[in-house]
Amino acid sequence: MTGGTLVVLAPDKFKGSLTAPEVAAALARGITRRAPRARVRCVPVADGGDGMVEAFVSAGWTRVEVAAPGPTGEDSTAVYAVRGETAVVELAVAVGLVKLPGGRLDPMRADTFGLGVVIGHALDAGAREIVIGLGGSASTDGGSGLLRALGLRLLDKQGRELAGGSDVAALLEQVASVDRGGLHPAVATARFTLACDVDNPLLGPAGSVAVYAPQKGATARQMMKLEAGLSNWAAVLGRGYAEIGGAGAAGGTGFGTLAVLGAQVRSGIDVLLELLDFTTLVKEATLVVTGEGSLDHQSMHGKAPVGVAAAAKKAGVPVIAAVGRTLLSPGEIRAAGFAACYPLSDLEPDPARSISTAANLLERIGERIAMEHL
Repeated sequence: MTGGTLVVLAPDKFKGSLTAPEVAAALARGITRRAPRARVRCVPVADGGDGMVEAFVSAGWTRVEVAAPGPTGEDSTAVYAVRGETAVVELAVAVGLVKLPGGRLDPMRADTFGLGVVIGHALDAGAREIVIGLGGSASTDGGSGLLRALGLRLLDKQGRELAGGSDVAALLEQVASVDRGGLHPAVATARFTLACDVDNPLLGPAGSVAVYAPQKGATARQMMKLEAGLSNWAAVLGRGYAEIGGAGAAGGTGFGTLAVLGAQVRSGIDVLLELLDFTTLVKEATLVVTGEGSLDHQSMHGKAPVGVAAAAKKAGVPVIAAVGRTLLSPGEIRAAGFAACYPLSDLEPDPARSISTAANLLERIGERIAMEHL
């Protein structure tokens, strides 16, 4: 092996265990232990869900902290990443499930107002390309909170403004029209991209409520109310937007931003790799290593490792997956673009111990990768 060997480590998080930067760091320790002359470049990634801002900060973007209310209105802070006129904001770190006080689910009160505060801060600072990472949502408000924070007025049949902060479903059911006159002036010239790995519509059996509201603590009766509220919200803003794939993402936040901000839905990992200029990063690489907690059939639909594999293949660089576990056959792993796959479950079959000792196991995987592929 020569000193010119370059290994690019581009893993996603191992959910419930390690962040993407922690996964990359553990792999790097193992690789350099066995191959001390190898150059290792850590480029942690995300598919639009939690961890997206962190990935950009790790890549050298500026980290900005801003005071923004959490999903149920409590005082909190959030962060976003910025470079030039491009800002990457993340729903999860502003109003996600992880921001609920004490982790208590509150499906009828939680909203996206705080995310709108973060976006407004980025617009005030001069950002005109806003990338919104959708995922980890605590709410089902159709993006209404975010839009109210940006100046959209929700009006009832008498033309009175409706305020949020109580029952999201009741609020959405009462909306008869909206007033866009007070929207943040920069909205007119800014471009909004939704980085998202789901293609659900807003309504119906594959929609936001049916698929995701139970995860947010909604009962069957609450789900009926939320669906009715979103249906009315769609009638006010335009039912055509409700059918777009991704409209149902993050409790319908996709729908609200599509209808009012003119947002476009894109694969989260594609957006991230493009903004990080991943093709250039891997151009001189000998090997790319990616991974996530579980490599399974869902991974084939817009998840980070498969996106990384496709980008690396385009650059002519072999890709290896280091994962918590895999449910794919060897043939499916090869078809997904991976030269090899190293699951932690091969070293530690007990899931609880695998999660708790993931960093050490990943170091051992890094050593194996160095011995077998460098």
